[in-house]
Amino acid sequence: MKKYFLVLAFFLMASNNLWAQSDVDGLWDFSMVSPMGTVNAKVTIFTDGSSLSGEFDLGEGRKWPIQNGSVNGNMITFSVTRDGAAMTYMMSATIEGDAAKGTATAMGSTADWSMTRAN
Repeated sequence: MKKYFLVLAFFLMASNNLWAQSDVDGLWDFSMVSPMGTVNAKVTIFTDGSSLSGEFDLGEGRKWPIQNGSVNGNMITFSVTRDGAAMTYMMSATIEGDAAKGTATAMGSTADWSMTRAN
């Protein structure tokens, strides 16, 4: 009987990770300084396995969906297209706790960006 409970406890602990929310999921405060000025946004991120999706909310009705997103450990990559324009940002970052630091590349230029988990 004791062996049964140990096996059951092991499977319960192991299966907990299957349904656990990713450390990346949630609402983030985004900031990027680029040659065109500072970009601030609220970013909502959802993960499903290694897939990442979500949205940048820049205010005043401007929203950019996250496309082609992936998560691998604490690394995320995705793209966003600016207001339906031809400019697409290729984004990558490392997540450490409640902070992310990364780079955005568009039209041959690269800019640093950061996010912190919103309260």
